[in-house]
Amino acid sequence: MTDDAPGADQPGDVPERPADPPEVRDGWLLVAVAGALAFVAMLDMNIVNVALADISQGLGVSAATAQWAVLGYQLPVVALLLPVGRWLDAVGTRPALLAATGGFALCSALAAASPWAAWLIAARIGQGMCGAVLFVLMPVLAIRSVRPGLRGRAMSVPATLGPLGAVTGPAVGGLLLDQLGWRWIFLVKIPFCLPALAVVWRAMPGDGRLRGVDRRFLADTALMATGVTVLLLSLTLASDTPAWLPLALVAAPPLWWWLRGPGGRPVAGVLRAAGLLRAHGAVLALAVGFAAMHYVVALHLRRDEDVSATTTGLTVLAFPLGMGLAGPLGGRLADRYGARPVAVAGAALTAVGLLLLVPLGDGWSPPDVAWRLALAGLGMGLNGGPAQALVMGAAPPGRAATVGSTVQLARALGFTLGPALATAAWGPAGPDDGVRAGLALAALAACSAVPLLARPARGPASRTEKTTDAAPAAPR
Repeated sequence: MTDDAPGADQPGDVPERPADPPEVRDGWLLVAVAGALAFVAMLDMNIVNVALADISQGLGVSAATAQWAVLGYQLPVVALLLPVGRWLDAVGTRPALLAATGGFALCSALAAASPWAAWLIAARIGQGMCGAVLFVLMPVLAIRSVRPGLRGRAMSVPATLGPLGAVTGPAVGGLLLDQLGWRWIFLVKIPFCLPALAVVWRAMPGDGRLRGVDRRFLADTALMATGVTVLLLSLTLASDTPAWLPLALVAAPPLWWWLRGPGGRPVAGVLRAAGLLRAHGAVLALAVGFAAMHYVVALHLRRDEDVSATTTGLTVLAFPLGMGLAGPLGGRLADRYGARPVAVAGAALTAVGLLLLVPLGDGWSPPDVAWRLALAGLGMGLNGGPAQALVMGAAPPGRAATVGSTVQLARALGFTLGPALATAAWGPAGPDDGVRAGLALAALAACSAVPLLARPARGPASRTEKTTDAAPAAPR
């Protein structure tokens, strides 16, 4: 890791841990926990969408009120990521992980037992708060659980399983809805959380205690929650009506005040550490490309080609299938050859797959679409773990959670921004060329990630370029 991060601390900051706790040598059970919780936390981002009509009918509320079963989780997750990251750098990882996992499971049970809508929304907000902690801690847990020479393989587990949870959410939700009812959509996460709690309790060494939040944390949270909530709502609404996109400008003042304040300055200082800004830009770009592609392809197959929902689902499943197959390989290659070249190769392969999709139009069969999606998925699988290892390996001592939170925020914003940008590109191009315009935007976003990752960083972070102990650092 780097020895310091210029600008990472400002006068008046609350004292934080001087360094990360000692690594657990090859704790693959903990890596598995990181992957399982990443899968569950991302699964919850999309699994409830398919049940909104049933929730509305079951609780006797409007469709707009039922929508808060989704927003009540998603908004706290994204709004709290950066403040939670700063807080987690100053507390013990083990107690924070136990509290967040237990709270997530408890709120899942409370949501399933909801007798009325207000109860459900409150439970989902609590679940989102716990989810924000889990999102930040998963890469931290994975990278601390093994030796440096195995970090690529370790990081590939949550980096692959997390997105797989996102893309399989609607399918899992539909199956549970048809067979068991909407309340089981919330209960399905508990069997993942309970074994994770047992493993963390027994296998993870103590590394500190929890501490309460201070007034600065609350002020940071208020500013970030306001700015990010407005931004995400504008992007979500713009997916249906692009005229909502200018609303995102309202998010600028609170985010600017946060960035210039005592909470934002240390985060900005960490991101100025060598290579982190460009790597975060690449994570954002690939998330935009994936989300835009998924939105356009699914909409085109269902609306323009009149393909059945089952066939559409099986077609777009080619992407996560390719990603799941390539994820473990990407980690192994990163441990052998270094994180940066493998991450660049994965981003380039994703870009190629999306470029091959751009001519999508009439006459393309589902298999024609599927093999291109699989190619892009292979690239995302190769990229995910190495890119995470590249970023987390450059985190300054004591700032791993801060860096983990910024990576997760970049990915979450990309997933939300992708459909909004695809819709904005689709509209002016007209019904005939709109699909190609949306896919061209997705491909352009993926292509931009390649130079962002390929350009070498400068400074002390260069020592973390290789994930193996023996391999020399890449030249800067």
